[in-house]
Amino acid sequence: MKDFVYLASQSPRRRQLLEQIGVRYELLLAATDEDAESLEEALPGEAPLTYVKRVTQLKLEAAVKRMQARSLKPATVLCADTTVALGRVILGKPENVQDAVRILKTLSGQTHRVLTAVAVASGRRRSMRVSVSKVTFAPMTLMEIKAYVASGEPFGKAGAYGVQGMAAAYISDIKGSYTGIMGLPLFETSLLLKNI
Repeated sequence: MKDFVYLASQSPRRRQLLEQIGVRYELLLAATDEDAESLEEALPGEAPLTYVKRVTQLKLEAAVKRMQARSLKPATVLCADTTVALGRVILGKPENVQDAVRILKTLSGQTHRVLTAVAVASGRRRSMRVSVSKVTFAPMTLMEIKAYVASGEPFGKAGAYGVQGMAAAYISDIKGSYTGIMGLPLFETSLLLKNI
């Protein structure tokens, strides 16, 4: 395969988005003995923008090391991280049903930010771009929140929702990058890949 990137992400949405713009990729996923989740832990008092940049950089370096350790053919490595923030509060992936309900109650009737950092590595070169979008949720009743959580869609997603799924019924306004909210801002990604 010529002219491809290694995608260091388990997200099926990121795969779909790369396919949408015709980027060929091979997955470069963490092995079971790698503690990839610990990279996503926020530091005390860390600002959302600082957090998303730091985590993306850590993920990128881990993926580059993984490519080298597996003696894979050298190619550009791409990774991304998305965080949802209400003010300075980072709303991560829900840990369980109660946590998902709590996060969605917090977002109900509010405007929050979705920050997605995308980074690439090619040889010694590293580049990163960040997309920041604003998403407004209409007020949701507790019954609506519980029904959405019961669908299973909130799990594994920052902010306990997927913009491309059932949550769209509650999103009244978006300012910014729809693909950035999904998890891979295509404009920024295209710029990074062109520059590499």
